[in-house]
Amino acid sequence: MVKNMALGRDYATQACEIAHALTVVGERWTLLILRDAFYGVTRFNDFQTHLGMSRSVLAERLQKLEHAGISLRRPYQTAPPRHEYMLTQRGIDLWPVLLTLHEWGSERTPQGQRLHFYRHASCQSQLGPYGQCQTCGPVAPQDVEVVPGEGVTQNPADPVSRALLKPHRLLTPLSPAAAEA
Repeated sequence: MVKNMALGRDYATQACEIAHALTVVGERWTLLILRDAFYGVTRFNDFQTHLGMSRSVLAERLQKLEHAGISLRRPYQTAPPRHEYMLTQRGIDLWPVLLTLHEWGSERTPQGQRLHFYRHASCQSQLGPYGQCQTCGPVAPQDVEVVPGEGVTQNPADPVSRALLKPHRLLTPLSPAAAEA
């Protein structure tokens, strides 16, 4: 008989680099928060609305990313106090991981239609599976645009998704309110 065991929050018994990385980015929602940060989402409410997750879980995940040195929290308003969240270089270093997951997921979409793809902002060439521009070679994430694909919903409910109906350079702050105007 198997006893019902609660899942642990770490991989203390695993002496492995992957297990160590999973203690930081392996919890549910964390990779989607990172994806949104690459898209340029910086504000708590925009993360929460776009991801549809609870405020308490989002706050916990953002705090964990900050403590791990992956993101930086800084104030943008004092009354009431509000903060924005930006990726640090350590967070930007996760770009190849997210790109690889994106490509893997794109190959397995149920309808076979890509929701988004990435292209080199300078020459407009679509990136290959390892982030290489077929014309220019390796491309830093700051020089990449996320572009809506044929499978993207044309009338999304949330403002972040509506803002992403147009090409947008990664790591450039996304202003969903401006896209609404």
